[in-house]
Amino acid sequence: MQSVFRDGIFSDRVAIVTGGGSGIGYEIAKVIGALGARVAICGRNAEKLHVAKEALRESGIDVHASVCDIRDYERVEKYCDEVHAALGSVDILVNNAGGQFPTTAETLSPRGWEAVIRNNLNGTFFMTQVAAKKFLIPNRRGKIVNIIANIARGFPGMVHTGAARAGVDNLTKTLAIEWAQYDIQVNAIAPGIIATSGIDQYPQEFVELCRNRTPAKRFGTAHEVAQLAAYLASGAASFVTGETWYIDGGAHLWGDAWAIGDPVR
Repeated sequence: MQSVFRDGIFSDRVAIVTGGGSGIGYEIAKVIGALGARVAICGRNAEKLHVAKEALRESGIDVHASVCDIRDYERVEKYCDEVHAALGSVDILVNNAGGQFPTTAETLSPRGWEAVIRNNLNGTFFMTQVAAKKFLIPNRRGKIVNIIANIARGFPGMVHTGAARAGVDNLTKTLAIEWAQYDIQVNAIAPGIIATSGIDQYPQEFVELCRNRTPAKRFGTAHEVAQLAAYLASGAASFVTGETWYIDGGAHLWGDAWAIGDPVR
């Protein structure tokens, strides 16, 4: 796999990657770990975390893994203390954990709405605030990378995560300003359709429609997203902050997967 990075660029860094047990999160942990970072991953599935931890260790990466529900503020605080004890002070935070399911706005239950908002918005803020207060702000340096979604033109079919990810997009801009005084850069990545196990939960015809209406006419890869995350976490991006980077083959610029019905009279 191609890389533009010099070996060892993260050799003196510790990174937390939430949702690092699979998919994009795992690939980000693998890429920045291979470039020298000591990496902490977390998630809610102990089995996935164990498998990911062993695979990363086999690659020579110094990794810590433990279960953490980012929706639980107290657990987030304890997790960050565990990371500090195992690997040292944290320099990089990648907020990748999240989840959603296809639904229309009119059929979405209050419970479904709250579950996705708690995970994708609240959980991201909880981890960000705790990590910043414990590590990045006292150290007067740090990189935060938030993984969101293609929300440039709304998110029909997934109103809950569209709202949550838009919240994180705004959070990214706000924190970039508030924490610039501490030399902390905050950016977001908005992936399009990425070829991971996560797309299996969506109807195949919908997935193929999204691929065909992406100008690049293909799915992205987790490795491509991880390369962008590595750039934003590196010193090369120290003058880059408050931006959302779309990596979607041009999908946010052209093509709609959601058909608009005729007006209901």
